[in-house]
Amino acid sequence: MKRFIGMLCCMLVMAVSYGQEKEPVQKDTITDLTAIQHLEEVFVSGNLRTDPIHNLVSNKSASKIVQPKNVADLFSDINGFSVVKRGNYAIDPAFRASQYEQLNVQYDGGTKVMHACPNRMDPITTHVSPEEISKIEIVKGPFTVRYGATFGGIVNLITGRTEYGERGLHGQVSTSYESNGGASVSALKLRYVEDRFDISGNYGYRDFGNYEDGDGTEIPSSFRSIDYGVKVGYNLTDNQRIQAHFRQSFGRDVLHAGLPMDTEYDDSSIASLDYKLEVDEGVVKHVNAKLFYSYVDHLMTNFRRPNSVRMEASSSIDAVTAGGKVEVKLAPAENLDLYTGVDANLVGRDGSRTRVVKMNMMGEPLPTPMVFTDKVWQDSRVDDYGLFAEGKWSFDETSILTLGMRYDLVRSSIDDPEADFAAMYNLADRSEHNFSGTVSWRKIFSNSFVLEAAYGRGVRSANMIERFINHFTVGQDPFEYIGNPDLKAEVNNQFEIGFNGKENLGSNGDRLNYSASVYYSIFENYIMGIIDPTLTRKFNPTMEPVNPKVFRNLDDASRYGFEASVKYDFMNDFFLSSEIAYVDTKNKDLDESLPLTPPLRTRFAGGIEKENYWANLQLNLVSEQSDIAPSFGETITDGYQTLDFRCGFKAFDSLTVGAAVINIFDETYNDHLNFSFVNQADFGRVPLNDPGRNFSAYAQYSF
Repeated sequence: MKRFIGMLCCMLVMAVSYGQEKEPVQKDTITDLTAIQHLEEVFVSGNLRTDPIHNLVSNKSASKIVQPKNVADLFSDINGFSVVKRGNYAIDPAFRASQYEQLNVQYDGGTKVMHACPNRMDPITTHVSPEEISKIEIVKGPFTVRYGATFGGIVNLITGRTEYGERGLHGQVSTSYESNGGASVSALKLRYVEDRFDISGNYGYRDFGNYEDGDGTEIPSSFRSIDYGVKVGYNLTDNQRIQAHFRQSFGRDVLHAGLPMDTEYDDSSIASLDYKLEVDEGVVKHVNAKLFYSYVDHLMTNFRRPNSVRMEASSSIDAVTAGGKVEVKLAPAENLDLYTGVDANLVGRDGSRTRVVKMNMMGEPLPTPMVFTDKVWQDSRVDDYGLFAEGKWSFDETSILTLGMRYDLVRSSIDDPEADFAAMYNLADRSEHNFSGTVSWRKIFSNSFVLEAAYGRGVRSANMIERFINHFTVGQDPFEYIGNPDLKAEVNNQFEIGFNGKENLGSNGDRLNYSASVYYSIFENYIMGIIDPTLTRKFNPTMEPVNPKVFRNLDDASRYGFEASVKYDFMNDFFLSSEIAYVDTKNKDLDESLPLTPPLRTRFAGGIEKENYWANLQLNLVSEQSDIAPSFGETITDGYQTLDFRCGFKAFDSLTVGAAVINIFDETYNDHLNFSFVNQADFGRVPLNDPGRNFSAYAQYSF
């Protein structure tokens, strides 16, 4: 902890982007190359000269997303994304078969918070309210080096901007209800804006009960959460701004159907400080700075589970994440923009599990229960210090070449190892030197068609689970996992080509928008748990599977796939659209797919969008997934089809109401990325089903 505080003091001068955000730009918008915009916590602005290549923007408002359990639910309708589900609360986004730390997920261009639980009961998406998110930006691969070490892609979750709002005091209150599980959500937002000073705040409460699948089976998945946040900004001068943001989230009584324990509480605090200086003249155009700190306090137990009769377990663990960034934009020539800077992401975790054994191996009560303490994180740290430079060269009015290089110094240490873990490895502090880079080309053939091609080398050092976990079940399967502090960093060599465009069809406003991309990745040193037949599980050593898994580097793994979308707007207010996403993975070392590879997904939608009302119908088609990873405990997943209906209207200028029916035909299904039931009284180890038919209604009042 002292090292974190010391780093924070040293990094008070560090930074990340903080500038002017323009109006949200739809994906089908092709922006004039000469219209230069400044970037801050947004890095996809709709400007072809400055935006990262192969990017995607989702501007779907919360009113069109029915009852998001947490931020991960906002990804369910974004092409190429899936969600890894362990219940209603612990949901992680997955993109093109990349998940967890393979995705660089951040808030407002750099703020991060890492989960405390080794089973990811509390991923980053649980620590900020979905109602805070105004836009989601995605870079589809390691095609920029400016936003931290990146392996499979970047996700930037942008909270609402206050300083560009209407002057004076304004607010918004909303409430919604969901029939399946009796879920309710309430939220309040307030903001006050003056010429130089602005402040905003938000409060949210969520109460979700156990939902039922299409067969009427109740799935243990209830939870409650409260969150609030305060953001204060001040314009020091016309070209300088400083902003502070503080938020807290409190999860209570969270049931995890797909994990061996439940969350008693999960409390997080996140603080960030941003600064930006813009310069109109000279080579230096802007200086951005960010500093952030987050703390997660987590308690999980098995007190509600059937095995608590034999053995009670509770784990009290915490995680600290701190870091910052300084970036300078230079314009050494009229057609060249150069971004360079340094950043840091520092993670520390500690905590232990207490086991109270009440019965012997024969099931007989012990005269005196036996108490054991297991070290979960073994007081470990992984710190990443980065140095980067990225140049964008507009060598003519229609072509942009981007070159980027990045160096990361990754230091890892373990200060309180278990004796058996220390006996396996040399646990001296370790330093790694990672080099990544990208080269890309963007060609504008007309005002309505853009072609993009890119190569990116993304490098990710092993996370703390992969390095230091010691005989814990942290996967989708029932194996104990053992970390490996000697793992090599995994590398994604990704090649991608894609296009997007629009066509005006006639004089009545009909328009066709379309996009597609194809990609191929060659992985080096891919990290995965492999069964070690020379070792025996530590806890319940006679229970199957007896042999644990140890994290190893694979020699031969790859991935390829494509995404495509089309939307036809006609008769001014009506639309038809379709999206498709496919990914295939290969693990040639084990002659199977990589784990958590999603199946082919296709969506068809149609509806009407007018200023005062809207309605749409969406058909979701998911294919069978037979390309599986048996070594990961995966089984073939059947395909399924669901139909959703959403509608809403403005009763008057300040009041918006809406309703939805999700899974209209009450389909019983489970997604391939869903975890299986674990340690549940009435369920075997089978994949947990998604909700059946669900009616939802909401109301939102602005003032």
